[in-house]
Amino acid sequence: MSPLPLRPALRVLLLTVIAANASAAQDTGRRWKVHDLERPKPRIVTPGAQPGQAPSDAVVLFDGRSLDEWTSRDGSPAKWVVRDGYMQTVPGAGAIVSKRVFGDVQLHAEWSTPSPAVGKGQDRGNSGIYFMDNYEVQVLDSYENETYADGQAAALYGQHPPLVNASRPPGEWQSYDVVFRRPRFSASGALVSPARMTVFHNGVLVQDNAELWGPTNWLQNDPYVKHADAMPFVLQDHDHPVRFRNFWVRPLPDLPTDERGPRVSRATLVVPPAVLQRYVGTYGPSNNAVAVITRRGSRLFIDPFGRGTPIELFPQSRTRFDFHHTAGTAEFAIEPGKPPRITVNVAGIERSAERVP
Repeated sequence: MSPLPLRPALRVLLLTVIAANASAAQDTGRRWKVHDLERPKPRIVTPGAQPGQAPSDAVVLFDGRSLDEWTSRDGSPAKWVVRDGYMQTVPGAGAIVSKRVFGDVQLHAEWSTPSPAVGKGQDRGNSGIYFMDNYEVQVLDSYENETYADGQAAALYGQHPPLVNASRPPGEWQSYDVVFRRPRFSASGALVSPARMTVFHNGVLVQDNAELWGPTNWLQNDPYVKHADAMPFVLQDHDHPVRFRNFWVRPLPDLPTDERGPRVSRATLVVPPAVLQRYVGTYGPSNNAVAVITRRGSRLFIDPFGRGTPIELFPQSRTRFDFHHTAGTAEFAIEPGKPPRITVNVAGIERSAERVP
């Protein structure tokens, strides 16, 4: 029976497999083969029903109804006001601090500044979101409002200006989406790796994995000092009635550190060249081949699905061979009076064909 034609999606997958094998520079650097079906699957997270809404695994720090997740600096109840789904600073009431503590996080927050605008420069719609009480993403009305670059909206205050000014007019809701990676310290307190931030302002990339030099501060650069791995968020009161809503975070796991290299197949036995030669040939029609098998001395190669890029096979038995870096196998069957037959399985896609004369 002739093999069925490959669907376009399948062809794309197989080209990816071939490309991954073609160059060791494309190895994943992990202990799993390319397209390994045994690799643990990502857990399921249900996204928010609308853009900006909290996904199923988020910690909602402000739900539009209460300040139960926040306190004042001294631990007393937060003194900001809540109305119409937002919380608003009360000038002079002081900053508010999250009751929960976090390290690496994804943050989503929405904010707006007063309209009509009052003041200019830093004295116009000023607040800030502090990660771990140390690292500030500036909140400011930066719409047609001149100030120093490292102090405008979406700046990592005093350190990194935003790549662009994506500010909306005063009174309109604006969004921050932030990936924050906390600093790492050794047991002795030495800095191992600095804090980093990626920030999207109103959907526009404005901080691209920016490295923080230390805690952010006004008028000075502070060095890193070892602190806890989890600390609270702080929202600044800068004497301006700034509003916040839809404030949620997703705690992030540590980045993978498995550097043992890709899992690869090794030969478990030596197959005589005479046996390997029996497998050489094209399996299936030339215009839609399941495999083209070639030999170079004692080494066997497969061009899966006739794509033109041979991949070395490593024998696990006299009839079963594994792909080197990819989760793929080629198994041969030889019956008296019949041409050899191959079964190729790549990433769970299995096809069989006889060798054509």
